[in-house]
Amino acid sequence: MTQRRDRSRLRDRALRPLTFMALATALAAVPTIAFAGSGAAATPATAPASAPIVSAAPTTIPDLGPNVLVFDPSMPQSEIQAKVDAVAAQQVPNEMGSARYALLFKPGTYGSAATPLNFQVGYYTEVAGLGQNPGDVVVNGSIYVRNQCYNGSCIALNNFWRSMSNLTINVTTPGFGCYTGQFWAVSQAAPLRRVHVQGQTTLMDYCTGPSFASGGFIADSKFDGTVINGSQQQFFVRNSTVGTWTNGVWNQVFSGTEGAPAECFPAAAACGGPYTTVEKTSVSREKPYLYVDSSGAYRVFVPAAATDTRGTTWASGPTPGRSIALSDFFVAQPSDSAQVINRELARGRHLLLTPGVYHLDQTISVKRANTIVLGLGLASLTPTSGQVAMRVADVPGVDIAGITFDAGAVNSPVLLQIGTQRAADGQGPSRAGWSDAANPTGLQDVFFRIGGPYVGKATVSLEVNSDHVVLDDIWAWRADHGNGVGWTSNTADTGLIVNGDHVTATGLFVEHYQKTEVIWNGEHGEVTFFQNELPYDPPSQAAWMSAPDKEGYPALLVTSGVKSFSGTGMGAYSFFNQGIDIFAANAFEVPTTPGVRLHNLLTIFLDPANGKGGIRNVVNGIGGSSTIANPDVPVTVVDYP
Repeated sequence: MTQRRDRSRLRDRALRPLTFMALATALAAVPTIAFAGSGAAATPATAPASAPIVSAAPTTIPDLGPNVLVFDPSMPQSEIQAKVDAVAAQQVPNEMGSARYALLFKPGTYGSAATPLNFQVGYYTEVAGLGQNPGDVVVNGSIYVRNQCYNGSCIALNNFWRSMSNLTINVTTPGFGCYTGQFWAVSQAAPLRRVHVQGQTTLMDYCTGPSFASGGFIADSKFDGTVINGSQQQFFVRNSTVGTWTNGVWNQVFSGTEGAPAECFPAAAACGGPYTTVEKTSVSREKPYLYVDSSGAYRVFVPAAATDTRGTTWASGPTPGRSIALSDFFVAQPSDSAQVINRELARGRHLLLTPGVYHLDQTISVKRANTIVLGLGLASLTPTSGQVAMRVADVPGVDIAGITFDAGAVNSPVLLQIGTQRAADGQGPSRAGWSDAANPTGLQDVFFRIGGPYVGKATVSLEVNSDHVVLDDIWAWRADHGNGVGWTSNTADTGLIVNGDHVTATGLFVEHYQKTEVIWNGEHGEVTFFQNELPYDPPSQAAWMSAPDKEGYPALLVTSGVKSFSGTGMGAYSFFNQGIDIFAANAFEVPTTPGVRLHNLLTIFLDPANGKGGIRNVVNGIGGSSTIANPDVPVTVVDYP
């Protein structure tokens, strides 16, 4: 625990000069807002006219395990409040624990202007509505995440591994003082999806200091009021609608988002920023979700893939897609073996992983097209004998969502492998029929950890060999704090290798791996928003050389044979904390060819009090350096070449 707190403070100092300035600017720009909880009754939310609220008729709840709490609007609010508060009390401080929870709300309204429902969300807690659309579940109150305080320093830098989705919040917080409004002060692996917030939202907790936060993800959501970015270093918003967005710090990226600020990169007095704004999302596949239909039966909805989109999927009616009966799923418990899970997958069933940690003694094999693998409560998979944790065949339409992959103590070559492994030159057997542009495989809210809860080792976290794959909110993290952390302890070369063609990443976070963190071999790849920190802990420059005459490794490498690639809104940071100078020659390395284009890149040197070395160049030897000579200042390249 001491190690975690020390590293958090180091990151705090790195952020202090810029984030306070950004916060002051942001709050000064926010107009006086009539909060829903300021004394007047909140305006009730309604579902779209074409999506009537689903009946909450009584039904038999399937066995989703002891850590899934299903709430019905007919339950006494005092009972609901007591249960959600008990989960929060356990999970808010439980960063490296093994408990997992899902808090599921059946269609209807919870709380009121007089007695709102307000509760906190801790680690490994999923909060989700069980309606088919966000307006089917309405909470008058707030569902919030606040800073965690360590030795008097209150931050959100370690607020990971939690989620909220598929509901509407009428912000109602009477008597909350500074905490009036909807707070979601998080960093990585804490997505908001299919959420409609009526009232002010803040993505930082400005009520306790120093209030730093470090990145997040929003998709398919609507915010009617002001969204305060504040101290958030970086944030990605996809296919959503925002009212007012207050400010940027380093790398704020919007794709297919109505109401997003106009592009302004790097930051400038005339336009604010920094903002990277993409008009439409080229390829998207929203996350599958559990819901209750009009008869009270539990089903899983699988949104359809889409191209060139803007705004939410539910703005004009129900989200397009298909519905699957829960009876078509094998509902797994953490006590189920990989052999049992594979047997059920071989029978043609989909897989629902109930909350918990699954220790696997063999690889989970997904072999059939259109198979859905959905985790509840951030279910975690850990290989115990050095095997691949999960392998997906070269088939289209598979969806892997809501799962954390934890490396085990015995080194795994790969944690999650999508498609058949290819030869070293990227070539393999004919791939005809292995992919479908109209039915891509999707990964949503899939997270990887090397160390943290325990010693973990894996050479590669995610390997994508299939064509037409969508990576939507991926965080691959070699732990910089927690258990089993050290240069020779939690060993890991690379977070992501892409060998397939037409692979699209929307919201890609990869941090602290020991060699090149992302290697892209496939053609027609696209990355919109990339966030990276190089490893903190190389023991010497000699231990961190990609070639005898080349310092360090890049955050992202597009290999020399690639003819087509697009990267937009990509940042890489350095904080080498061993007390000696460590350098990386480049943050990004790509072939110089007309079809490879990069837009809005930045590097930053963190923490002049403790950091050493830095990044010599932004991309391919150009862009200038980020070192102690220019700490906490983005070094940018707008377009390359």
